[in-house]
Amino acid sequence: MTDIDDMGPVDYLVVEFPADREPDGTALPILADLAAAGIIRVLDLAFIQKGEDGTVVGIDIADTGLRGEFDVTLFAEASSELLDADDLTEASSALEPGRLGAVLVYENTWAAPFAKALRANGAELVASGRVPVQALLATVDQLESSA
Repeated sequence: MTDIDDMGPVDYLVVEFPADREPDGTALPILADLAAAGIIRVLDLAFIQKGEDGTVVGIDIADTGLRGEFDVTLFAEASSELLDADDLTEASSALEPGRLGAVLVYENTWAAPFAKALRANGAELVASGRVPVQALLATVDQLESSA
């Protein structure tokens, strides 16, 4: 693990895969490319299955049904041990019963020098957020329809 003072912001996301088809794995090579380019660093990648009864089990990446031309060992070893069973259970609350999900924890390495400079000057992150693409598209559609 990198010295915490040198790290960029760390984010997580939870992805739910559709119930009517197996995930195809097309996003994994893109994730690998982002990591290889130094844009992000994958800290943890875990797959979970939420049962119809709400139970949650961890799934090995090789057992997810992902297809495609990528090396699953690149991601099978992505574990900083930041995620524990409680984190995965909490993440599963965003999933519908019977669905497969992925939990990704990643460092925004592109922002590390900026974040380090801010911390060196005593600045603290006091708020953070993300605007969903769907919200942006809805706003653009609304603006175009009112023009």
